[in-house]
Amino acid sequence: MRCEVNGVNLYYEEIGSGFPVVMIHGFSLDHRCMTGCLEPIFEKHPGYRRLYIDLPGMGQTENYERIHTTDDILEVVLAFIDQLIPGEPFFIAGESYGGYLTRAVIEKRREQVKGALFICPNVIPDKEKRTLPDKPVLVEEPSLWEQLSETERAEFESMAVVATDYTWNRYKKEIIDGYMLSDPAFLMKIRQAYGVSFPLDTAPFPHPSLFVVGKQDQSVGYRDIWDIIEAYPRSSFAALDCAGHNLQIEQPLLFTELVNEWLDRAQRELSQ
Repeated sequence: MRCEVNGVNLYYEEIGSGFPVVMIHGFSLDHRCMTGCLEPIFEKHPGYRRLYIDLPGMGQTENYERIHTTDDILEVVLAFIDQLIPGEPFFIAGESYGGYLTRAVIEKRREQVKGALFICPNVIPDKEKRTLPDKPVLVEEPSLWEQLSETERAEFESMAVVATDYTWNRYKKEIIDGYMLSDPAFLMKIRQAYGVSFPLDTAPFPHPSLFVVGKQDQSVGYRDIWDIIEAYPRSSFAALDCAGHNLQIEQPLLFTELVNEWLDRAQRELSQ
């Protein structure tokens, strides 16, 4: 599906009906990063209208030439929300850069957001200032490497903490295939203005939230979240071992249980 927001031809997928949930993928990816890990969960939780977007310069979204900063990208996301669910309460989920944008959406639409899920969120825009762990490969199937080209192996090995047929197949489908649609020149431009221009977490977010992060995530880390955790007094925080920046793929069972529990908490609050 498509809609025009701020001059951008935004691609999105809408699944289900009921209470809205806005899904924001990570930098350089597309909506499949989110549908891959969340649709199997929401399929067992009827009553939710899931809105998966492709950010400008990524996926199938078009006409984004006038977008220059993360502030601009945020304005597109906010305009999308205002157009599709004007004034309505909603949940929001963000992965990596999408997690950073999720905090910005909360800042700008605080009265509407009733629950938030953060998957490996980017907390500090400047990578040089992040606290990052090492990323070893802790679980592997040696036969996997024989199936991959040198380029595929180098790419996957640079990200994988769990390297198996299962994680490779999901990584290719949910990460690489989306990345191949992104606009490298556009992304380089956005990296020069990667953070928003206003403060985040200026007031406590009083609704159920979940931060799920990887102990071996060398992209955004996990320790820096403690600097903002007090701004989310109804949050759970789970740092998973044997999990890097793609923990939803590497620890799918734990991820599913944690998201189920967050949904239960968030729905319970709505019902009160």
